[in-house]
Amino acid sequence: MAFPPQIKIPATYMRGGTSKGVFFRLQDLPEPARQPGAARDALLMRVVGSPDPYGKQIDGMGGATSSTSKTVILSKSARPDHDVDYLFGQVAIDKALVDWSGNCGNLSAAVGPFAIANGLLPSERIPRDGLCTVRIWQANINKTIIAHVPITNGQVQETGDFELDGVTFPAAEVQLEFLDPADEGEDGGSMFPTGRLVDDLEVPNVGTFKATLINAGIPTIFLNAQDIGYTGTELQSVINGDKKALERFETIRAWGAVKMGLIKDIAEAATRQHTPKVAFVAPPRDYVASSGKAIAASDVDLLVRALSMGQLHHAMMGTAAVAIGTAAAVPGTLVNLAAGGGTRNAVRFGHPSGTLRVGAEVKEEGGQWVVTKVLMSRNARVLMEGFVRIPYNSF
Repeated sequence: MAFPPQIKIPATYMRGGTSKGVFFRLQDLPEPARQPGAARDALLMRVVGSPDPYGKQIDGMGGATSSTSKTVILSKSARPDHDVDYLFGQVAIDKALVDWSGNCGNLSAAVGPFAIANGLLPSERIPRDGLCTVRIWQANINKTIIAHVPITNGQVQETGDFELDGVTFPAAEVQLEFLDPADEGEDGGSMFPTGRLVDDLEVPNVGTFKATLINAGIPTIFLNAQDIGYTGTELQSVINGDKKALERFETIRAWGAVKMGLIKDIAEAATRQHTPKVAFVAPPRDYVASSGKAIAASDVDLLVRALSMGQLHHAMMGTAAVAIGTAAAVPGTLVNLAAGGGTRNAVRFGHPSGTLRVGAEVKEEGGQWVVTKVLMSRNARVLMEGFVRIPYNSF
């Protein structure tokens, strides 16, 4: 029996920060997938090789981790003062699910370079040498990101000496500004959804924990490491090899999502895996990163470990770094207290792969804390470009 040939779709495989994903221009997608819905989700799942009951994504572009099962759709922006619209899809590995509820801060570093290289910016906006400023509309969360992309001879400069813990090789630095990254909700409330800097989070059959619940960058639940039996120096194998621990974290995440008003019932958490995140913090102490690099307590202000899509992240999600920087700048949060308390506009934290510095500008208005900008640097690189192929009946 003869079968139709595979479909070819123009695509670029890129690394951004400590993540990798398949990038598309909206105009290059097949017509049914140019709109949100089942056809788009099915196409993206087939591209990365999900759902895969084996958990390997062998028959797709995914790398069988939350950091490498990602997709991005970009288009010229119709919004004033923006260059490109950026839509991020986090693809589940073993489930038929594409989660559109949040951004990927790491892949945000690759959006500007992709937009420049793929004709999404007017040529007159691109300098021959220097920095090209790309104003990005993050369509998942309706926020603005500004990327400063290095240009040499009119082309994106990808090679460089900027090192990022969690990435083996250096590349050119891309500076990112996340503007007004907090989501205050429809009622214009606080970026702390309960109105408190620290809550008592009751988790039936698990316990009650002190928690900072914040919605900046991405909704995040911060816990004290010692309250859940950890030191903050843990690497992936300690957490991801412990099934009971992962189940407990997922239960905490579900109840935290309810308390943050993101879902109404814990059962809904299964269909919202990308957000919120769960992270635990601790004061500085010596540890050895996953690369074998020694991290001294004096190298960092605090330690942070975060889970993504049910697993401890190998480094740190960019959006979670936004939440960390913001919470660290607000006196009295668990993140701020782990860093020693007081006021600060930048923090360097230790994660499983090393350290990361993030800056935040916050202010208090009318008794509520507001974050105006979070800054960090990442790097990005094209790994492959051309076409992805999927079977004709994939969507």
